[in-house]
Amino acid sequence: MVATILDAYTDEPSGLGVPPYLGTYPRYLAGALLEKNERVFYLTIDDLRFLKYKTVKKSNTANKAVYNLTRGSEEVNQILKKTDLLIVNAGVQTPGKYLTAVPGTLNEIIRLLQDVKCKKILTGPAVYGTQLFGGKKAEKFNLDFFEEVNFNFLGINEYDKISKYAVAGAEIVAQMPYQIVAEIETGKGCSRKIGCSFCTEPIKNKLEYRKREDIVAEIKALYDSGVRYFRLGKQTSFYDYQHGSVDEIELLFKEIRDYCHEIKVLHIDNADPVHVLRKGGEEITELIVKYCTSGNVAALGIESFDSNVFKENNLNCPPEIAFKAIELINKYGSFRGSNGMPQFLPGINLIYGLKGETENTHKENMKWLQKILDNNLMLRRINIRQVTIFPETKMAEVGNKVLKKNRKYYYKWRREIREKIDYEMLKHVVPAGTMLKDVRMEAHEGNVTYGRQFGAYPLIVGVKKRLELNRFYDVKIISHMLRSVVGEIVN
Repeated sequence: MVATILDAYTDEPSGLGVPPYLGTYPRYLAGALLEKNERVFYLTIDDLRFLKYKTVKKSNTANKAVYNLTRGSEEVNQILKKTDLLIVNAGVQTPGKYLTAVPGTLNEIIRLLQDVKCKKILTGPAVYGTQLFGGKKAEKFNLDFFEEVNFNFLGINEYDKISKYAVAGAEIVAQMPYQIVAEIETGKGCSRKIGCSFCTEPIKNKLEYRKREDIVAEIKALYDSGVRYFRLGKQTSFYDYQHGSVDEIELLFKEIRDYCHEIKVLHIDNADPVHVLRKGGEEITELIVKYCTSGNVAALGIESFDSNVFKENNLNCPPEIAFKAIELINKYGSFRGSNGMPQFLPGINLIYGLKGETENTHKENMKWLQKILDNNLMLRRINIRQVTIFPETKMAEVGNKVLKKNRKYYYKWRREIREKIDYEMLKHVVPAGTMLKDVRMEAHEGNVTYGRQFGAYPLIVGVKKRLELNRFYDVKIISHMLRSVVGEIVN
């Protein structure tokens, strides 16, 4: 049997699978199929778009909707013709802005696959609902188009099976002609008895941690396949790995580093501020600083600094705890690392439209953000979005009435944070004159080229000239925008 994995990209509370990040689902699926001795192909949604619309030439693409092509159109066409089983991986639950990728909606996927004659399976977070723009209801799909809709297809959510699949599936990266950041899963589910009102992670998964030896085996297999960029990112809180075991976390880092001598990026992602401050949190922070590469970011799910919103939505922590967690990470990680970025900084997530939100919510957010700035603390980034309401969450009981009531303020509030906090924060994080190493240029817009370093939440750098894409440059920062910087090439 010929099986094809169609990656329409995923973004969910616990993990990212939008290029240049390669999520876990395609690799697990590939491993499961290879274990069955099936022939496996990997295609992206970009491959199908280009095949159908021929929008740009592959050799000079600047169109992010067709940026991540795996092969020529004729070969894509031939693969689809001989495919017996097509597995679609899709679903965006925590939408963001992507420099060189556009996740596929299910309506688009169905349209692109109308003429493909084979068995079709839908998997990924789309099974629980998907949305590309915060604050709108999840799309309604023609799910009858798929023969099966299964989040756990082939057992890709069962750790006893994943232990084999993750290693076997590493070979699929050979079908990707571009460099990727491999998203590595350390655990799933939430350690809290009752999760945040908007979050889908407790609905999809019970709390479980992967064995250290399984994680290391997967990373070794990917490393042997040529991957040099890794993020321990698919978890709700890295600080909670094995219930916050300092010894297990140190062994995990040490075993990765002992094998991957030429690793270029080793980062983490999500962190619960409460876990950062509990017993062992300070030691874990020191380990992250010691073993991970520079430019690392812990995404703190603060969601709101409004104490009333915190209580109404059972959020992770009150504002005082969030502030102390930010202080602690800055204490150990704020020094400038080898790639020019601070070694390890917090990032924060803010959500508008939650239960209990009033005009005072934004005032509280601004008060605490200004306090962070005034105390000379650094944040790598502030992610601001409107809540997406999914079935079975507590926010589904509230509906979108808060969103509707305050939507007229949202863009004003977001703009104020960008202008008064983000802009000043960027000047602190990367002052003019900072040298950023290994910035990969990804896209042209007129005579400007945009690039990023590989890693967690990389900073977008604009250079006012057309540069060769997919090449690495060292860049000197000369000025700042609201969320990006302007640089000039020094090599």
